[in-house]
Amino acid sequence: IVVTGSDDRLWKMWTLPDGNIIMTYEDHTDWLSGCCFHPSGTQLVTSSGDTTARIWDFSKRGCILTLEGHAHAVWDCSWHSCGDFVASASMDNRSKIWDVNSERCRYMLCGHKDSVNSIELLPFSNTVLTSSADKTLSLWDART
Repeated sequence: IVVTGSDDRLWKMWTLPDGNIIMTYEDHTDWLSGCCFHPSGTQLVTSSGDTTARIWDFSKRGCILTLEGHAHAVWDCSWHSCGDFVASASMDNRSKIWDVNSERCRYMLCGHKDSVNSIELLPFSNTVLTSSADKTLSLWDART
């Protein structure tokens, strides 16, 4: 399965190797910048220029949660290996760790001096890695 986004706010899910489209969604109001599968493969998180990240459920065939709170475009998103947390990286120089169950931001990572362009959560850990336009990589302990 391959997920593609585009600058027209549309994302598509394709199968390999035949290239058949499984699903197409359009719910973001600006360009798409990233996507990541839930560890179980039943959901997807997408990030967008509309300042949000959205969680999509394949069985419900739609968006089940919109994560709002960034002041500028969200460049990247990632699931934690436990499946209960989503991380987002934004042009507002901040990253956020979202608790999907409570539908709120649990941690905000502040310290970069420019856009945070990517974010990864180390599996089975509280460690977060971010990269920024300020030319730095940062390792964070999400608990502190």
